[in-house]
Amino acid sequence: MTALTDYAKNLLARSLIGRQPTLPTAVWVALGTGGTDAAGLTGEPATGTGYVRQPVSFTGSGTQRNAAALRFGFTTAVGTLTHVGIFDALAGGNALAWATLGSPATLGAAGSVTIPAESLTVLAD
Repeated sequence: MTALTDYAKNLLARSLIGRQPTLPTAVWVALGTGGTDAAGLTGEPATGTGYVRQPVSFTGSGTQRNAAALRFGFTTAVGTLTHVGIFDALAGGNALAWATLGSPATLGAAGSVTIPAESLTVLAD
């Protein structure tokens, strides 16, 4: 995932020049149907579908990888999810990065989507 949002690019720039912005202390992963650098992830499923962003911890010295599998459970159909994003809050908050999923996930009924451990990578390139 190398597509940083405009918000994250601004955080990084201020950090690099010593302006000491307030950096996130925790992040959550989300699923959706699109994304842009300006908005980050778009098209998140409604919370009424059982969907909730998942907390994530990363490991690595260069490329950052999710330390554990992330499982999103759904109580109803949500259609096709094509993108993944990282946010600085469980709900609302600021989008930090986004990317296209390796394979779209289509849920025509209740089910789950799992992102295996070490398969979500973040590298500021």
